[in-house]
Amino acid sequence: MGRKDIREYDQSIEDKELLDKVHNHCYEKCYEIAKKGLGKKQRSEEFSNVKENLLESFTEEELEENESLILSYFYKVEKEAIRELVLREGIRLDGRKTTDIRPIWCEVDYLPSTHGSSIFTRGETQALATVTLGTSRDANIIDSPTHTGEENFYLHYNFPPFSTGEARPLRGTSRREIGHGNLAQRALSKVFPKDCPYTVRVVSEVLESNGSSSMATVCSGTMALMDAGVKISKPVSGIAMGLISDGERYSVLSDILGDEDHLGDMDFKVTGTSDGITACQMDIKIKGLSYEIIVKALEQARVGRLEILSELTKTIEQPANSVKPHAPKMVKVVIDGDYIGAVIGPGGKVIQEMQKETGTTIVIEEEDEKGIIEILGTNQEMIDTVIQKIDDITFKPEYGKEYDVKVVKILEFGAVVEFRPGKEVLLHVSEIAWERVEKVEKYLNIGDVTRVKYLGIDSRTKKQKVSRKILLERPKKKE
Repeated sequence: MGRKDIREYDQSIEDKELLDKVHNHCYEKCYEIAKKGLGKKQRSEEFSNVKENLLESFTEEELEENESLILSYFYKVEKEAIRELVLREGIRLDGRKTTDIRPIWCEVDYLPSTHGSSIFTRGETQALATVTLGTSRDANIIDSPTHTGEENFYLHYNFPPFSTGEARPLRGTSRREIGHGNLAQRALSKVFPKDCPYTVRVVSEVLESNGSSSMATVCSGTMALMDAGVKISKPVSGIAMGLISDGERYSVLSDILGDEDHLGDMDFKVTGTSDGITACQMDIKIKGLSYEIIVKALEQARVGRLEILSELTKTIEQPANSVKPHAPKMVKVVIDGDYIGAVIGPGGKVIQEMQKETGTTIVIEEEDEKGIIEILGTNQEMIDTVIQKIDDITFKPEYGKEYDVKVVKILEFGAVVEFRPGKEVLLHVSEIAWERVEKVEKYLNIGDVTRVKYLGIDSRTKKQKVSRKILLERPKKKE
């Protein structure tokens, strides 16, 4: 009661006679085209010629009545011919054997003005990856029902229409782009250094696609990270495995084409280092896989991954020793939490002035009662200037240590000396020399630099105390 009536779908009636006619007309032609080992465009054109030739063999009345059914039978026969070629002869659409990897070409520092970049081409699939280095403020904020936090490493995968020869408007990020990007990010995050001071963003632009673009992203992303000087533990490569099966026979394919993904039974993506797998993802169109097929696919994927990895390491063997000259250099400084306010200044005045003077980006976070300061800049001299300014602000003399101080003021009862700018202390007249000091100017003048010893807080005045005379040789008493 209250349940809607189940609607029945009136499926197209099978026409065996028509199917036989299409099969007899097209099967051998499709088989021979598939066997030629043509490129994607030429192969598509030849299959289209067979299709047009098939349609021309029918009258206008027959086409008007059954054109959609004829076309569906053509694609069915085309699929059957391609699959049978693989199962019977072990030959694939582009002429490769089942275990062959397409030709690889790759290069790093492809875009010199980026923080890191690489281009990876495998057959007719090409991905350009760039790396951007930022501060902790650039971290990706995660706020989902199951997880909250921040990511200091994330990857974006873009698949523009032109990569497959299409001309259509760009919309929002597709589910496919999100899924492929997440897979590539999982693959690379396993080797990302936990102590990396930067927030790292990898962007992969797929420039050309004929299968395995997500795996091309993993390969180009690995090289771009190493080019940027990110100390990943090991390089990662990826491969997409396919399957053709008729229930009795099967063939596992390495590095599948787009057509092999479409016409095959499996798309099994595997990524990893020379030591093992970092991520994998499987899509299958059949009910299940036998243990034998899984083992063969994983072993064949391992061999393929290592072959691809050898090509990557020929281009770049290990991460660069340092970031590029134009890339921001990151320095972390830890200060006592009590000095955070002093470094920031009233209304942020101090930190803003430092950033303006040095052209750096300064980020301060409090953690475990400590101030964690990140300084990001392209000029090491300016970074050092910021470190010195912070050191001046947070300077705290230690008991018993000797310091070179500058005289900034002369008084009747002593001299005001400066440890660092703004860090002044009184050098009392009684601590200037062992003998009685009648006139301070006889010993010290404004601008002089002298050495003193820090004696902590004076118990009587409750002020800081330093002594010059304690470092001088005490004159012997006259007998």
